[in-house]
Amino acid sequence: MSEALLTIRGLDVYYGAVHALKGVDLEVRRGEIVTLIGANGAGKSTLLRAISGLVRPRAGSITFDGRDLVRLPAHDVVVAGISHAPEGRAVFANLTVEDNLVLGAYRRKDNGIAADMERMVALFPRLGERRKQASGTMSGGEQQMLAIARALMSRPRLVLLDEPSLGLAPLLVADIFRTIVEINREGTTILLVEQNANQALKIAHRGYVLETGKVALSDEAANLLANPAVKEAYLGG
Repeated sequence: MSEALLTIRGLDVYYGAVHALKGVDLEVRRGEIVTLIGANGAGKSTLLRAISGLVRPRAGSITFDGRDLVRLPAHDVVVAGISHAPEGRAVFANLTVEDNLVLGAYRRKDNGIAADMERMVALFPRLGERRKQASGTMSGGEQQMLAIARALMSRPRLVLLDEPSLGLAPLLVADIFRTIVEINREGTTILLVEQNANQALKIAHRGYVLETGKVALSDEAANLLANPAVKEAYLGG
């Protein structure tokens, strides 16, 4: 069994008086795809935002490769090796595809940015066709590809993907999931929040079910796919 890259223990997050995460324990091992499934409002996006430093936990620990992240500013979380493709894509609409990719590498000091941009274009050929196009004029699927590619430009060891298939046509959903598998195969660990629980569990190694801010269940992805309660609640019976 590979060692843990990300370890979360007893995590509590509040939005004002709302207790959004309640004692969450979670682990992501090197080289895995781990998926978080659950109903809207279960706390999935909040968990990713806590990991990436966008919200501050009130209690608990977040450890990445032995380093405590709880007090780390969001930009330093990126430097530590974690990138986040948020729900809703959040591309810089007035900037070109190429400029969005360059911004993904804004904290890097090495000379490999141009080579990595070519790698992103190879991974997402549609982006190569639209390098000089304003990203806000692209389709939702193309913007999602750009959001993932931008996250990869920081050369992360862990990528947080929040609802990458949301609102996309079925053919584009299949493309996105194939690309996630390819990114993982090339060595990047992935923590995936996904409304399409069936597809997410098919590509993941392990999964966690969040219910009202708590981990209700965790298991190997294949076991969760076969679990009658998970089937009924999240997989359409």
